[in-house]
Amino acid sequence: MGETRNAGSFRDPSGTVFIAADGSILRSVNPVYRENYERFCSSGLRERLCRDGLLVPFREADELVEPGSFKTLKAEKIEFVSYPYEWSFGQLKDAALLTLEIQKTALEHNMMLKDASAYNVQFRRGRPVFIDLLSFETADDRPWSAYGQFCSHFLAPLALMAKRDAGFNAVMAEYLDGIPLELASKLLPWKSRFSPGLLFHIHLHAKMQRRHQDGRAAAEKTKRVRVSVGSKIAFAESLRSLVRSLKLPESKTEWGDYYSDTNYGDAAFAAKKELVAQTAEELRPRRVLDLGANTGVFSRLASRDGNLVVAADIDPVAVDRHYRFLKRGKIADVLPLRIDLANPSPAIGWDNRERDSFFSRCDFDLVMALALVHHLAITHNVPLPMIAGTLAGLGRTLLIEFVPKEDSQVRRLLSTREDIFPNYHADGFLAAFEPYFELRRRTLIPGTKRELFVFRKRGTDGAL
Repeated sequence: MGETRNAGSFRDPSGTVFIAADGSILRSVNPVYRENYERFCSSGLRERLCRDGLLVPFREADELVEPGSFKTLKAEKIEFVSYPYEWSFGQLKDAALLTLEIQKTALEHNMMLKDASAYNVQFRRGRPVFIDLLSFETADDRPWSAYGQFCSHFLAPLALMAKRDAGFNAVMAEYLDGIPLELASKLLPWKSRFSPGLLFHIHLHAKMQRRHQDGRAAAEKTKRVRVSVGSKIAFAESLRSLVRSLKLPESKTEWGDYYSDTNYGDAAFAAKKELVAQTAEELRPRRVLDLGANTGVFSRLASRDGNLVVAADIDPVAVDRHYRFLKRGKIADVLPLRIDLANPSPAIGWDNRERDSFFSRCDFDLVMALALVHHLAITHNVPLPMIAGTLAGLGRTLLIEFVPKEDSQVRRLLSTREDIFPNYHADGFLAAFEPYFELRRRTLIPGTKRELFVFRKRGTDGAL
C-alpha cells in the first residue's frame, strides 16, 4: 500500500503511526489499547471532540496497516508538520489551552489524557488540533498522570517566554521531554514566586521532584492518593486560568517593527506589494514558503483559494504579532513559524529521526525571499552560491528580492564592518543563481534600486 512507518512513533505501546502515499496519517491500534479505544468511541468523547474541531478528523480504515493490530485509523493530512520550538508564544499558549480543554472534556466523559505532550498538537487551517488518537484512558480515582508532562511541555516554556524572553521555547529542541521544572524554576525571576499558580505548578513542583528524584517514594505516595473526577476537572480549570493569565510584555525587537522602520516610501511599498500579488496570482501555487516573512504582509498576499503559506521569520515578536493578526482575522491558510534560516531546526531525537529538520519538511511550489539575501550574505557571510543552492532545495519557483549596496539598509549593515563582498552586486547575484535556476522575470521596484527576480528551478516544468 506504500505506507511508511513514522520514525518518531516508537515510544507508545498503544500503536504506531504510518504515513500513507497520499500524505494521510494511518495509526495502528494494538490489542493492549482495545478497551480504551472502544470506551473512547462508546462514551461519546470521540464524537464530541471531532464535532468541536478539537481532534483531527479520522475514520476507521478497511485494512490493517500492521499485522496483529486490533484496528487501523486513518486521520486527515496535516499540510505542514511543525514543532513547539518553532511556534510563537500565542501558538504554544493556544496549544496548551487546547490540551486542557480536551482533558476537561475527556473527564466529563469519564476518560482523561494519559499524556500531555506538546508534540500531540499540530496547526491545521489556522487552529491547533490534537493529533494523538490513542491518548485517552479511563478516568479512575488516580491523579492526572500527565500533569508533570503538561508543566514541562507547556507551562514552563510559556512562563519563561512571558517572564524572560519571547523566544525561550527554542530550547525545547534541546529538551524533547520538556523543559525540566528545576531549570525553569532557576531561570524564572524571583518575583514569579508571587504568582500563586507559578509558585505551585513550577517552583514547588520542582522542589517536590528534587525531593523524590529516584521516583520510588513519589510513586508509592501517588498510589495512595485518590482524586475524584470533579477534582480533576477543577484542577484542569485552574491550570487553564493560569495559562490564560500569561502574556508577552509589549516589546520592540529589531524586526518586530520592520515595516514601520524601512527605507521604502509609501509608493514603493505599494508597488512591491502589487508585484508580489501579481506573481502569486499568475502562479497560483498550492504551497508557499515565505522566508523572512516578518509580520506577514507579503505572506498574506500569496494566500488564496485554500492554499498553504508557511511564513517563517527569525523574530519571535514578529511571528507572534503575525499569529495574533491571523487569529483575529480568522485567516486559516497561513502558518507563521519562528525559523532562523542561518540556523534552521535540525533533525533531532533518537537516531536524529524523531523530529525532522525544517529543510527536510520543505517541498513548496513557490518560495519567497524578500529583503532577505543581504542579511544572509552580509550579516552571516553566506556566499551567494550557497544561498542559491539552499533555496533551490526548498521549492520549484523562487520570488526573490536583491538589495544592492547602494540601498540604505545594506549601507547600514556595512557601516560597522569591512566590505569583504566584492561579488555582492546584481551580476554576481545572477551568476550565483544561474546554475540552479532559469531567470523568468526581472523587475525594478519603482522608487528604489531594489529588484525582484522570478526564477524557475532547472529541470522543473512550468509556464512562468
